[in-house]
Amino acid sequence: MKKKIYLITGLGILVDQITKLLAHLYVQNIKIIPNFFNLTYVENTGGAWGILDNNKVVLIGVSVITILIINKYINSEVVISKLLAVSYGFLLGGIFGNLFDRIFRGYVIDFLNFTIFGYDFPVFNVADSLIIIGIILMFIEVIGGQDGSKSRKK
Repeated sequence: MKKKIYLITGLGILVDQITKLLAHLYVQNIKIIPNFFNLTYVENTGGAWGILDNNKVVLIGVSVITILIINKYINSEVVISKLLAVSYGFLLGGIFGNLFDRIFRGYVIDFLNFTIFGYDFPVFNVADSLIIIGIILMFIEVIGGQDGSKSRKK
């Protein structure tokens, strides 16, 4: 199951980086669905909602620590459910995707821009989506009683 986690991670990184490259090359502000969805190119030097703006070292440190913690959990599991494997893969793919941007560009490329019920959500990217979906899947796994407590070592 660990190989599947890292395969999902790699695919997530690949899709994230390809979409960011395409956004960098071709997107400024493209209206897809008026008053709902636009492609808007943004160079984000902070975290979600611009938190810790221009604190690249802190954001890189948090990403690296989170990756190490997730890998510790992956390696401490005897049996990992399919849902948890997808969750770990999405989380790692998203974290690595944004980490690469921070290290090699100095900012994260965001380009997905939604307005829902009049609220203009912060612009985000595929990596951010992977992280949120990974957290939701992990929450579902834990709430569903399949948190791996029966399968942990020791």
